[in-house]
Amino acid sequence: MPPSVQRTVESLPWPLAILRFTSMTLAFGFSRFLNLRINSSINPILSLWLASCSCSSSTASASELPEIAGGPETIREGRAEIFADKSNSVFYNKAQVNNRDLSVAVLRWFILKRQEEHDIKLKARHTEIPPEQHANELDPAITGSEDTALREESNPKPPKVLEALAASGLRAIRYALEVDGIGEVIAVDNNEVAIEACKKNIYHNGILASSKVVPHLADARIYMLTHPKEFDVVDLDPYGSPAAFLDSAVQCVADGGILMCSATDMAVLAGGNAEVCFSKYGSYPVRGKYCHEMALRILLACIESHAIRHKRYIVPVISVHMDFYIRVFVRIFTSASTVKSSPLKFSHVYQCVGCSSFHLQNVGRINPKDKRNIALPSICPTVPQECSECAHKFVMGGPIWSDPIHQKEWAASILSNIRAMSGVFQAYAKISAILTSISEELPNAPLFVSLHSLSATLKCTNPTMVMFHSSIRNAGYQISGSHVDPLALKTDAPMSVIWDIMRCWVKLHPVKSQPENCPGSRILSQEPQLQASFSQVTGGLVARKIPRFVPNPEKYWGPKMKAGRPLKALPNEKL
Repeated sequence: MPPSVQRTVESLPWPLAILRFTSMTLAFGFSRFLNLRINSSINPILSLWLASCSCSSSTASASELPEIAGGPETIREGRAEIFADKSNSVFYNKAQVNNRDLSVAVLRWFILKRQEEHDIKLKARHTEIPPEQHANELDPAITGSEDTALREESNPKPPKVLEALAASGLRAIRYALEVDGIGEVIAVDNNEVAIEACKKNIYHNGILASSKVVPHLADARIYMLTHPKEFDVVDLDPYGSPAAFLDSAVQCVADGGILMCSATDMAVLAGGNAEVCFSKYGSYPVRGKYCHEMALRILLACIESHAIRHKRYIVPVISVHMDFYIRVFVRIFTSASTVKSSPLKFSHVYQCVGCSSFHLQNVGRINPKDKRNIALPSICPTVPQECSECAHKFVMGGPIWSDPIHQKEWAASILSNIRAMSGVFQAYAKISAILTSISEELPNAPLFVSLHSLSATLKCTNPTMVMFHSSIRNAGYQISGSHVDPLALKTDAPMSVIWDIMRCWVKLHPVKSQPENCPGSRILSQEPQLQASFSQVTGGLVARKIPRFVPNPEKYWGPKMKAGRPLKALPNEKL
């Protein structure tokens, strides 16, 4: 018998010690026959009994189980450990560690924010009580049952989490083990093999995971539809597009809860298959340097369009493009009056096919003479038939989400929490770099222009980032970078101002003559209306002590093959 088990037995009274010793002897003596990693769906009581027998005191010795049963290969991420599946029957992607680490960090901050909002509501409710009743507020007969219930719920219930597409259950297990204050975590999958693997992984991670994570074999869409407004957190991370799950997901989230949604079909969202994007998300993408940010805005617009059908609306918290996918964190609220202003959050994009200038046209507008602030259809397009810069035609895309896609205070707070626990996150360098860039982005500047793209159109040398930032600020506008592209320029300056700055730059750095029909020639043929100043602005750029863009940690860091397909062996020269 292991020493830890012997110490546990000796610390018990002798009748309980005999019973405990007998049960442990049976568990260890017949471990090969009973197989400690049994299928809990066949006999869950026996599974929990064996789990309790294999623990010493309150600390689960789940890490000893593989050694007892022959030591199958395992994968450790964060505090969780799962069994490796070399047959690819259950999907697992190592590259998604960035996704899971960021989700854990956001979920931790959401719980703190939820507690803060609950305390504010309690304080507001307390101030509504007249002063003469404060002395009697502890008496249920005087204050009433409603206030009594409110006092009993001085702390909100632990948030209930749904992982709609669980696969191996790694994400759900990490939530249970790493997020303090988390409640029940429901792990749903419609694949029987995945659910069996999920059960084994949950059992392998000890009592804490077994007590919080509940695997469930079901279609995620049906399960979410039959549990309306039940979950405070819904995690949606499908293989490919989440479009088929969005309508049921927005109904499943509790009021004020958070929906965490990923999309890995970037070829569709970034403009590679525009017709497929419209059929799935109801929006046309425009191929440009900002395609990845546009993909984020298309996904947010799609979630909002599903939510408003049920008198609900979204508030984006964090929206990131990372590696080969995008991921958004949005809170969902219910308000029939707020839903009416939803058209103000959508815009169509007009992009010039010659110089790539873009303009946004809001779907809705507010009549300032109408005190009701009802959203009305927009009047006429914001662009002429031909581009005023290069005389080329426009292509129209969208509608996209044109409201802010981040809440900078959330990003800054999550970033500070991550830095305080840097040793906990395996992908600390990546997620801290992304959150740093997000905390510096302009919130009200949809999409961006690329410095290299501007210079390529005019066929001129590139101004430095410091010089271009300074010229924008000297012109009285704001500018920032983007977490999507290191060459991105997010600014509230109109395209006419940007091209005037480039015209002034070309005057200082002349270019060779070009054919008259080229977009660059037509742009340079016009005199600038603005005389740009390239003198450096003090404090114009944020100090770059922290990297904003971190390279991949290893080769072939990207999407993996879908579960059920045989893995392809790489040639020796690529290993």
